[in-house]
Amino acid sequence: MKNILTLAVCLAFICVVIGLMPVHGETEIYDSVVRLHVLANSDTDEDQALKLKVRDAVLERSSKILGECNSREEAIAAINENISLLESVAQETVISNGYDYSVRVELGEEDYPTRNYESCCFPSGRYVSLRVLIGDAEGQNWWCVLFPPMCLSAATGRSDAEDAFISVGLSSEQYKIITETDDTKYEVRFKILEAIEDAKNSIGDAWG
Repeated sequence: MKNILTLAVCLAFICVVIGLMPVHGETEIYDSVVRLHVLANSDTDEDQALKLKVRDAVLERSSKILGECNSREEAIAAINENISLLESVAQETVISNGYDYSVRVELGEEDYPTRNYESCCFPSGRYVSLRVLIGDAEGQNWWCVLFPPMCLSAATGRSDAEDAFISVGLSSEQYKIITETDDTKYEVRFKILEAIEDAKNSIGDAWG
């Protein structure tokens, strides 16, 4: 009975939200990217520094693997074909830096919190995610957007970032949602997008 009530409340909420403000494909934000999640062995300075070295090695190799991909589906296929290679690259980096931690690299779906990056902000929700787990994987995380290649965009201009997202199917309007969240209009739509995704997850839990 409780699950049915939860489902009814969530459905009513979604209907009200959609009625108040049409959603013009914003959910494609979730469906157009692959995230990267690197987990350090621990929070020691040494393990955190190692995490960044592993990150850099994985990003360098993945940039070559994903260089010709034009959609998330192509990126997923390319990662699956090369996931053993990425794991080897990460493991070799750990060993070459004097550690004997094991490394696991996994591709799946994962819940992410809201994350602010240099040029954009992504809403919380469930994304396709490449997880790199170093040792016990109990240290602080490092998140980024693996595809399109935002992780390598510290020196990337705003126009380059927009071109990258539009090239994989996002519209200019959708791109503004993740880059102009300080604008009142887009901040509201950003929050609505988060609320809808949270409601969808609640429905899934209610049925689970």
